[in-house]
Amino acid sequence: MSKERQKYDFTALGQAIKTARTAAGMTREQLGDKLNLAPRYIVSIENEGQHPSLQVLYELVTLFNISVDQFIFEKQPERSTLRRQIDGLIDSIPERDLPIIEATARGIIETRAEAEE
Repeated sequence: MSKERQKYDFTALGQAIKTARTAAGMTREQLGDKLNLAPRYIVSIENEGQHPSLQVLYELVTLFNISVDQFIFEKQPERSTLRRQIDGLIDSIPERDLPIIEATARGIIETRAEAEE
């Protein structure tokens, strides 16, 4: 008796890779050069749901700081891809500039709280 396997639909994760790549200002050719991949293979991952090897998947998600949890597990994780990408950006900001980020975040929170009253 064989148990039927459910095949993972890679389309959403491929689109997240495409979004992160374009946000980074990187072309498929540049990404291909960086990871030693053919640009056409990147197209197939991003647009056609092609399943990359585990190594290629690892290189893509670590390069663009993409959380795979939200694509694999049904329950949304505490840290989405966008949150991880923002965290990565914050990590690149000099310590002396972090009070600006903190004040901005506090301002957003306060404004939303006032709007809800």
